[in-house]
Amino acid sequence: MEGLVMAGNLLLGLSLLVGLHEFGHFATAKYFKIRVDKFYIFFDFLFPMPGVLNFALFKKKIGETEYGLGWFPLGGYVAIHGMIDETQDAESLAAEPAPNEFRAKPAWQRLIVMLGGIVMNVITGIVIFTALTYTHGESYLPASEVRYGVLPNELGKEVGFQMGDKIVKINGHPFTEFNDVYEPEVILGSNSYYTVDRNGKLVDINLPADFMDRLAEKDQGAFVVPLDPFQVDEVVPNSAAAKAGLQPGDRVAAVAGTPIHYFPELQQELKKQAGKTIPLTVERAGAPTQLTVTVEPEGTIGFRPKSLLHFDTRHYSFAESVPQGTKQAFSIVTTQAKAFGKIFRGEASFRKSVGGPIEIAQQYGGKWDWLRFWTLTGMLSMVLAFMNLLPIPALDGGHVLFLLYEMVAGRKPSDSFLEGAQKVGMVLILGLMAFVLIINPILKNFL
Repeated sequence: MEGLVMAGNLLLGLSLLVGLHEFGHFATAKYFKIRVDKFYIFFDFLFPMPGVLNFALFKKKIGETEYGLGWFPLGGYVAIHGMIDETQDAESLAAEPAPNEFRAKPAWQRLIVMLGGIVMNVITGIVIFTALTYTHGESYLPASEVRYGVLPNELGKEVGFQMGDKIVKINGHPFTEFNDVYEPEVILGSNSYYTVDRNGKLVDINLPADFMDRLAEKDQGAFVVPLDPFQVDEVVPNSAAAKAGLQPGDRVAAVAGTPIHYFPELQQELKKQAGKTIPLTVERAGAPTQLTVTVEPEGTIGFRPKSLLHFDTRHYSFAESVPQGTKQAFSIVTTQAKAFGKIFRGEASFRKSVGGPIEIAQQYGGKWDWLRFWTLTGMLSMVLAFMNLLPIPALDGGHVLFLLYEMVAGRKPSDSFLEGAQKVGMVLILGLMAFVLIINPILKNFL
């Protein structure tokens, strides 16, 4: 049943996002009086071979456009007449262009059509996060709740933090929200310092002048995190935790004999045990239970924690929710850009960083939760916008790149060049799909 719920979440989320993305292309094409032959959610052929297994689960022609639901659940498309894409090649466009064809329109109009899907995904992400901010508010951790102190990472230890330190002042002033610890004016300010309660004694920890540079260089995330007692909230199906028998409500008490009290401790200990099969002691209904778990190579076992600290909620008016929702939406793009940078610099593994439909479905979870559904769907919308903007032929970003070249150079690439670029892009995309859907899952299971 959990698998069906995850699949339903994924199918609904992707259907919405694909439909809205393609509507962005469709609407802008119609606005510029470009003929649109088809508008399909999912493919009505064996992607990427438009001539193989052509049938639709539903279709209806209205005017010049056929609307349908394809059988191959991997995206969707609009067939814009006169455009070289996965449904049309240069040979099929050998005749002189008619006035209502894509290729007959000015470059700036074609550029807007190609950006239509990306813009629609961005708008969708902003609308979702704005709505979530307005209806659910913003959760935050009061400083008073961090009563167990903090756990520093490597950089935090270098500047003087110790495990269990309780931050009581920032630059000599009390503060109310724990996130104030990370405020840019503190990190970037001159002579910034934190006052901590260390075993009943107040100690000042001064940030060095190059702290921001060191923080960016190490890129380890937060230099201190709250020590929070926790319990298991949800176990990811088919994960190492599920195979070991971990259950919601369990409290992890020890990893390989090392006592665990807080979630950051668990994270650090699991990273030390990455790839190993180890004993795991949990408290279940007040009694100790012994499990055996194989830790994933990245140092995880596959469950979502529930912090036992009390979070408060800040509510916003609708006018206040718009900038907050926009900020949240674009933070997804920033994170994606940073992740790509780390991969290209060799600081992160491409194999471990990418995930396919199974991993996305697992993120949705085995219980239908509308808050999680819309949060993840909003994130996916921004990720799709970012990915589609990449300058790879066959993606929207590839078309945008060639159109910008045409606008700057004053001449467009030949149809044969565009067809060749389309084929190269499709090979790259299909190779990536094969890696994500087939090769990577095999490597994860056997390496």
